[in-house]
Amino acid sequence: MDSEEIGELEKFLKEKLKADVKAADREITIKPEKKGEPLKRDHLRVLLKKYLHKAELKEDFRVIAGPENTLIIKERKLAGEAE
Repeated sequence: MDSEEIGELEKFLKEKLKADVKAADREITIKPEKKGEPLKRDHLRVLLKKYLHKAELKEDFRVIAGPENTLIIKERKLAGEAE
């Protein structure tokens, strides 16, 4: 994903989550507006998948679980692509 797509993703998440969303380099940090209200990882995963579908990137990228409360958008490997 390039910086333009990351900016669009940041805007999309701000609209949907009503939370403090900040993009830096290739990483997006999300903090809920209310302190005691945690973000649900499954809900965030669904929103990321919706964004990928909306931006027609669903065939190129996938959302996977990362270490400790993180989600990673990873490029898909094509069937004929060499390792």
